[in-house]
Amino acid sequence: MFEHFFSPASIAVVGASREPGKLGSQILSNIISGQYQGKIYPVNPKSTEISGLRCYPDISSIPDTPELAVIVVPAKIVTSIIEECGKKGTKAAVVISAGFKESGPDGKKREQQLIETAEKYGCRIIGPNCLGIIDTYSDLNVSFAPVMPSKGSIAFISQSGAIISAVLDWSRKQKIGFSRVISMGNMADISESELIEACGEDEKTKVVLLYLEGVKNGRDFINRVSRVTLKKPVIAIKAGLTGSGSKAVSSHTGSLAGMAEAYSAAFRKAGILQVSNMEELFDLSLVFAYQPLIKGDRIAIITNAGGPAVVATDAVEKQGLKMAVFTEETTEILKKGLPPAANIHNPIDVLGDATEAGYKVALENVMKEDGVDGALVIVTPQTITRPLETAHVVVENANRYKKTVVTSFMGGVAVEVAIDFLRQSRIPNYEFPERAIRTLRGMVDYAKILSRPESEKTDINVDKNRVCEIFNRIKKTETKTLTDYQAREIFESYGIKGPQRHIAKNIKEALDFANRIGYPVVAKIVSPDILHKTEAGGVKIDIWNDMALEKAFDDIVKSVKKYMPTARIDGIEIQQMVKGVQELIIGVKKDIQFGHLIMFGLGGIFVEVMKDVTFGIVPVDIQEALEMIKEVRGYKLLTGFRKLPEADIPSIADTIVRISKLCQNFPEIKELDINPLVVMEKGKGVVMVDARIILE
Repeated sequence: MFEHFFSPASIAVVGASREPGKLGSQILSNIISGQYQGKIYPVNPKSTEISGLRCYPDISSIPDTPELAVIVVPAKIVTSIIEECGKKGTKAAVVISAGFKESGPDGKKREQQLIETAEKYGCRIIGPNCLGIIDTYSDLNVSFAPVMPSKGSIAFISQSGAIISAVLDWSRKQKIGFSRVISMGNMADISESELIEACGEDEKTKVVLLYLEGVKNGRDFINRVSRVTLKKPVIAIKAGLTGSGSKAVSSHTGSLAGMAEAYSAAFRKAGILQVSNMEELFDLSLVFAYQPLIKGDRIAIITNAGGPAVVATDAVEKQGLKMAVFTEETTEILKKGLPPAANIHNPIDVLGDATEAGYKVALENVMKEDGVDGALVIVTPQTITRPLETAHVVVENANRYKKTVVTSFMGGVAVEVAIDFLRQSRIPNYEFPERAIRTLRGMVDYAKILSRPESEKTDINVDKNRVCEIFNRIKKTETKTLTDYQAREIFESYGIKGPQRHIAKNIKEALDFANRIGYPVVAKIVSPDILHKTEAGGVKIDIWNDMALEKAFDDIVKSVKKYMPTARIDGIEIQQMVKGVQELIIGVKKDIQFGHLIMFGLGGIFVEVMKDVTFGIVPVDIQEALEMIKEVRGYKLLTGFRKLPEADIPSIADTIVRISKLCQNFPEIKELDINPLVVMEKGKGVVMVDARIILE
């Protein structure tokens, strides 16, 4: 289907114009000047000839069926044009025209009519309200972009036409080529994920770049793009994350999980490399477009200046990469081949008076090292430096050893010719070393994505029927928020264990149960109206005897009645006191775009103050769960750090998977928290202490 968009045999330009400055004139001019080899049919009832081409009054008058229609007419007649295209048999259309859902309710209705008409005839649409599309290898430019980019291996898909125009102008100066450039517009029909798939199947494209403001269907996006990222890298910048945070919600997970967290989790699940700005987007694109994929994280640095080498070395550590360690054989060769004052260990400093000969000695020996996965070559222009000759040495060794090489030829006029040669030779150059190292980190991240094990199907025993019964019983009461006691019943049905507990209606029941299980115990209010028990004074811990329990029981009732006089009190829960290695939090929020978003973090101040949490998209398998656990900054506290007991990490991962399964089975869950979940020493499991579930 997409061949009609990117390599059509014929194009109809509906709204073609001979008046300079009009979009119909610009688009037709771009098609002609782009050297497009197919048939071009201008359509305009007011003209018989435009730009030396016969002009037709309407689509039906064209002698054959155009494979692609480019529509640039007032919004109110676009639907009728699509009707004509459908009757003619045209199956692909790029709608440039604006005035649809972006313009308000009337435009939204107009867009719906447009799509209904297109579906009626099986005609697919890119747009409306878009800049158009470009395929450099088909010499196709059906856009009103001011320039035609040169051929390259980068596909750029954007929801902003203005961003495309700016990028294309910038790319001419940077001598960067593209395979395809696609403006998505409103995505009324064809989605961003379909376009990513199309670029993923394009042999000329090595890397796909995305500028996204939103996605059309979150689950479809993850499913489709996950297949693409197994073949080639997809790099995305998500705009519009800060202005529209999630509205206030009652659970910890809800307050911590906003749009930014949902998109980051979705990108990670789909294997997309997310960047934070346009500079990173194109920095990364160049290394993927030009260089072989890095095989590991061991980096060698070769420089003629100490300061930039220190900056680069710091960047290696900050980016979580490793400085390569050379063998004794290599250091001996470097010692003999370089001046006595040169540093022969990583980073190699060939000194300020080095010519290309010094770089040659260093590069030839470092690149053949098994312990080197990638290299950064830094050149600062000094009196004796020969940048172009040094660039030739870099290219020669990069081609010979087939390892990832990036450069930072720093400066301006003195290194300009050398940088041009590097670009022509497919070696990406970065103005500063930190940017170069950051791109190597992106390559390492993508290599890890490709090596991720396949999703494991873990069989877990759950009592789904019991949960159905509990939810049905609760729904009859029209209650949306489950009590802590009810929530723990749900989790226990999915194999997540809690401490021994009992709801006491009076102090005698409380004392009887406490003496049966043994002190210390915890006392907690049970009320469907009290979400945050601690704030209401509804929790007492470290109760060691009968006298303390009697006082705690009385204090809880008084405090809760003062906090919320109308609160329904079902009793006081007495539960076994639990102590372990660390308190954790696991929660879920249902995101409108991607479905259930699952959160993991360390409890206590780590979640309250430091917000040390990570997110995943349900379903989460055991491997994803383990990755989530390792992502939190406090992970070391679970690993036996500084003689702390080693936590039962497999049981934490198992719990995350069980909660994921619960959300899969019961999509009506809106939010949930287990806070705290206490993890015991290795091999001793986890215990759910407090729980909350909110239904839609």
